[in-house]
Amino acid sequence: MTELSPEPADGITTAAAEWPAVEQLFGVRGEPARCWCRFFALPGAGFASTPPADRKAQLKDKFDGGGPAPGVLAYRGGSAVGWCAVEPRGCYPRILRSQVFRAAGPAVADDAGPGSVWSVSCFVVAPGHRRSGVAAALLAAAVGHARANGAAVVEGYPVDPAQRPKAGPPDLYQGTLGLFLAAGFEVVSDAVPGRAVVRLKVG
Repeated sequence: MTELSPEPADGITTAAAEWPAVEQLFGVRGEPARCWCRFFALPGAGFASTPPADRKAQLKDKFDGGGPAPGVLAYRGGSAVGWCAVEPRGCYPRILRSQVFRAAGPAVADDAGPGSVWSVSCFVVAPGHRRSGVAAALLAAAVGHARANGAAVVEGYPVDPAQRPKAGPPDLYQGTLGLFLAAGFEVVSDAVPGRAVVRLKVG
C-alpha cells in the first residue's frame, strides 16, 4: 500500500486503492454494494440491466487491468473507512452525457488532449466516520493520484447544499461544493442550479 498522505490528519492515511480493501469497505448491503461505483461508467439502460454481481466484477477488472487504480482509499486504525473514485473523464460516459456537464459548454473542454482531465465521480465514507475529515483526505489523495498518473486537470461535479438544502447523504455522493472549494478547486460552471462543475489544474 503506497501512502499518498505523508502526514495523517485525524488518524487518517490515504493510498491508491487496492481491491480487497474496496470489497471490504463496500460490503454486502447498502448502495455501495449495489452500485459498485459503476453508475457513471454504464450509460443509459446499461446500469439498470447490469446485476450488482456483474457491476462488482467490472470494478474488480479495473484493478486487474494493469492501469492505475480507479480510486483512492482512506484508512483509520488500519481499516478502510472511505473511497473516492477518480479516473480519466472518458471512463465515465454518463458524466459526459449529463445535464450538468453539457450545460458547462466550453468550460469543460479537454484542451490538453485526451486523458488529460480526470474526474472525481464518487465518495463513499463508512458510517461512524462521516464529518470527521475523511472526505477531505480522500479528495486530496484523489488529486495526488490523478497528478501522479498524468492528469493536467482534475474535475468534480459537486452539490451546493446552500441551493439544495433538502439534499441528504444519498444525494451528496459526488461531494459538496464547499469540500472542493476548500481543496482549491474553482467553479467553472453553475449553469444547473445547485450543481457545479469545478476544476483544479494539476499539470
